[in-house]
Amino acid sequence: MALWLLDHLSTFALALLMVGAIVLVAVAGSALARRRSPRLAEGEHNEMVGVVLGMFGAIYGIILAFVVVTLWTQLDHTRAVVSQEATDISPVVRDTRSFPPAERARIDRAVSDYVHAVVEVQWPKMRAGRPSFDITSQQVGEMYDALQAYDPKTARDQAFYEQAVTRLNDAAAMRRERINIATIELPVLLQVLVYGGALVIILLTSLYGLRSLKMQFLFVASVAGLIGFSLLLVLVLDRPFVGDLTVSPEPFKESSLSPFWPQDRAGPP
Repeated sequence: MALWLLDHLSTFALALLMVGAIVLVAVAGSALARRRSPRLAEGEHNEMVGVVLGMFGAIYGIILAFVVVTLWTQLDHTRAVVSQEATDISPVVRDTRSFPPAERARIDRAVSDYVHAVVEVQWPKMRAGRPSFDITSQQVGEMYDALQAYDPKTARDQAFYEQAVTRLNDAAAMRRERINIATIELPVLLQVLVYGGALVIILLTSLYGLRSLKMQFLFVASVAGLIGFSLLLVLVLDRPFVGDLTVSPEPFKESSLSPFWPQDRAGPP
């Protein structure tokens, strides 16, 4: 459900839907609590509720801050991994420029096939929440086969050959890390703490009574709105390959890989 929402709605639309729903539910819950227990408006339980709300709010704030910082760091790391993978692939092309034309063409073709498989096939799968190593395994094997088929004759070619092999190994490691990241999501225990904690905070605010109905609703709506935006941030950051904050495959279309990505060729959505 979360993947579908992120893939079909903009962050703005998702904010209106998610935050709006949480605020409406919180205000409706507060109105229902006042109706069922009119003495709440007199602040009968405010002292106890205030203490519990402050304690839970502090604990929940720490948990939420930890989750958001972790997910934001993961997003930055994912972008760095994608950029590094593309950067490692680029020298494979450059280092083989001194090879004989036939071997160079075979390596270029293998790299081109890999780049297009990543951008056109693997990326949409990751956006759909179905990452797989098998999708580009054949192309990776073809790049290794293309390099292994060449036997450098000169010291210069040997130096460039070793550099190309090293870069290809590094790119393969980044590929594995990228796909592993695409399979990771917030652990169930943390999801329970984040979403369950939000529910507890909203319920507690409904029990905090104010004489003015308008001020009561404003208080509850403010807390619910803040929680709603926090949950939205967690939802968006938890899926680095889906939504408006998605990690882009653009690094594979830039630098020395650009000849393998003609301008008239359409990319993924």
